[in-house]
Amino acid sequence: MKKKHHSRKQAKKHTRTDRINYSLDPEFEFFGELKGLILKSSPAEKYKMVKKILGLGRVKLAVTSGIFMAENNGLDLYDTVADLFIVGDDISKDKLRPFLRALEAEVGKEIKFTLMDKDEFQYRYGMFDRFIRVLLEGPHEKIINKLGI
Repeated sequence: MKKKHHSRKQAKKHTRTDRINYSLDPEFEFFGELKGLILKSSPAEKYKMVKKILGLGRVKLAVTSGIFMAENNGLDLYDTVADLFIVGDDISKDKLRPFLRALEAEVGKEIKFTLMDKDEFQYRYGMFDRFIRVLLEGPHEKIINKLGI
């Protein structure tokens, strides 16, 4: 029996159709517990996420909410204004896109993401903007907070 060696050009390219996808019925008896188990992140995972976010640019504030909140407190955690909210300047869009794609692949859902520069955030925060107020009054975690909020 001979082994066949394929050059890189001859190797079959894998497409997204080669993937196997699983889904879970939200009516499943243990849906909340299973979701919490999957979404619960260890301190090491949070550290990696913070490190990646800091690598995007001059990040001043990063808030996770919604899908990242693994607590099952009776609220529909998917129904939030943003799952990930980042405030910063000079954020690299070339680094941001792959970061978000990887995060969505890890979570298994589309992430509601908002990016805002520091000046706009401070203006809207000072004006008690509804979006900012709803985000910060709801269940959330500030994983980066250089603004002292």
